[in-house]
Amino acid sequence: MLADDHRLVREAFSRLLEVPCDVVGAVGDGRELLEAASELRPDIVVLDVSMPLLNGLDAGRQLKRLMPELKLIFLTVSEDPDVAAEAFRAGASGYLLKNSAASELLKAIQEVFEGRSYVTPLATQGLVGSFLRDPGPARPTSQLSIRQREVLQLLAEGRTMKEIAQIMKITPRTVAFHKYSMMHELGITSSAGLVQYAVKLGVVALKPHTY
Repeated sequence: MLADDHRLVREAFSRLLEVPCDVVGAVGDGRELLEAASELRPDIVVLDVSMPLLNGLDAGRQLKRLMPELKLIFLTVSEDPDVAAEAFRAGASGYLLKNSAASELLKAIQEVFEGRSYVTPLATQGLVGSFLRDPGPARPTSQLSIRQREVLQLLAEGRTMKEIAQIMKITPRTVAFHKYSMMHELGITSSAGLVQYAVKLGVVALKPHTY
């Protein structure tokens, strides 16, 4: 199963994989991924780290809790080794950069399907290798609950409290509670500071057109 918010990428990957693999679905955001994967039960999910509504890392965490046997291969444009480390904390079996060769995605899928892990040579091998030997503490977002991280991402994407409530199927009052609880826990005094925190820690990657 494929999950990427760029339609052209989804279509390109679908064409690439349709012969060697059975592509059971392709979705454009993390929430759609949770719903579709729960129904379709894929063996492997190839997912983008930065997706709207729910990022790939948090979507991956939730999928692994629902389906521990599921294999996750993360894709990203970021060369930040902390992102790679967080992907493996989220349960990754594979990790690729989007500028990797197409043949490398096929290799990663084969390795993961056979029960091994795969990390692209284009990643910062020393730092990623160090993490695999000694994971160390999780990033600061780990102190937030799943619900808080979801609210944080949606706030950072510019959603209103009413919109967030509709997306998450909770009340606006509950959204406000999560928002101000996070601000208190993190020592942040403004909504702008909360957004900066989200971007810094990779909860969301703002696209240029959102400014």
